[in-house]
Amino acid sequence: MISKGEVVVKLHKSCCEAVAALLFVASAAVGVRASTSLPLQTRSATTASADVETLVSGNSAFAVDLYRRLGEKEGNLFFSPHSISTALAMAYAGARENTEKEMAATLHFSLEQDKLHPAFGRLQTQLKKIQQGGDIDLYVANSLWPQRDHPFLQEYLQLLRRSYGVSITVVDYQTAPAREASRQKINAWVKQATRGKITDLVAPQYLTELTRLVLTNAIYFKGKWLHQFRPLNTKPAPFHISAIQTVQVPMMEQTDSFRYAETESAQILGLPYRGKEISMLVLLPRKVDGLGQIEQRLFVGDFNEWRSRLKGKTVNVFLPKFETTFMVALKPALRILGMVEAFQWPGANFAGFDGDPKWFFIEEVLHKAYVKVDEEGTIAAAATAVVGGYGGVPAPPPVFRADHPFLFLIQENSTGSILFMGRVADPTQVGQ
Repeated sequence: MISKGEVVVKLHKSCCEAVAALLFVASAAVGVRASTSLPLQTRSATTASADVETLVSGNSAFAVDLYRRLGEKEGNLFFSPHSISTALAMAYAGARENTEKEMAATLHFSLEQDKLHPAFGRLQTQLKKIQQGGDIDLYVANSLWPQRDHPFLQEYLQLLRRSYGVSITVVDYQTAPAREASRQKINAWVKQATRGKITDLVAPQYLTELTRLVLTNAIYFKGKWLHQFRPLNTKPAPFHISAIQTVQVPMMEQTDSFRYAETESAQILGLPYRGKEISMLVLLPRKVDGLGQIEQRLFVGDFNEWRSRLKGKTVNVFLPKFETTFMVALKPALRILGMVEAFQWPGANFAGFDGDPKWFFIEEVLHKAYVKVDEEGTIAAAATAVVGGYGGVPAPPPVFRADHPFLFLIQENSTGSILFMGRVADPTQVGQ
């Protein structure tokens, strides 16, 4: 599976990549702000683990809210809740008063600031450990692009370094030539962080002479299936976009031991990646047009229920090859979800940036993601178990035929953190 910013066909590869950027536009502030370092928080391992669990639960709730909002438009959908939550958390670190309250409610941040950001740091450390294991390629990076000579508070910069490992690159947004050079530098960082897969994230119109800060987060995933599909088994097959519309797609097929469950309305399949630390969970409605009803009732508790139902079972799996690009400006969706004041001037209060509560506001939140699934790779929660019958002729394995719209998500298995989430409505559409 691949996530990236432009459509490039590479057979027998699999990875996921996504990137998000925050652009803060503010009037020029003057003067120097006093600053002090925030003390390091010392917390027991048990308490720290509980904080990460609380963080993941909140991030998952936000993922569902955002999915339902973005999913109102028809077609394929793919985004990285982890990338968006991380980027917005770095902005939230500077929010104060009602701006802070609205962001916390929208993003489901229930931890206090002094606990929230270290929890994000521990979650990122967990993802780094997976990368170091060598079974998959998983890379997360954060970067800060402040206006040269703007007096940002040192405690804010230190918090981002400590909890998010940000790189800080001073740039200039004051003149048109300097802005363009800064934009190219930001986009070059994004391109490198996503292994060349996401390009031109920040368009020229998003930077002005008032811009004082750009925050970026990039996440890249590339992994191979634990049980790979044989290319020779891939055959053209119908995919039912709706009850009356069908397209031909390359349909992969294999029979092996997977984690599998059924409900009255859907089948659920876990497809493991090598290393078994990242997984793809696929929810396939029983009815061709059943995804919309599931999406309307979707809530965060569903994810835990789906995972708890999964049991090792031999399954005959049919899954289409697909790739899609999705880009979205998130301000409208975030405002509808309750994050209003952060985008207003006057009104927004980001005094945690530079000590001044009157200047900063968020101009836009940009997100771009790409995904590709083929025979060699995709993502799943994996435990391998073969279930055999007792005596007589064994019952045939259940058939999981993903030949109509389905929901999928990519999770880090130990915490359940949702790295990517999406919907395949038409595998033949590659998106933006």
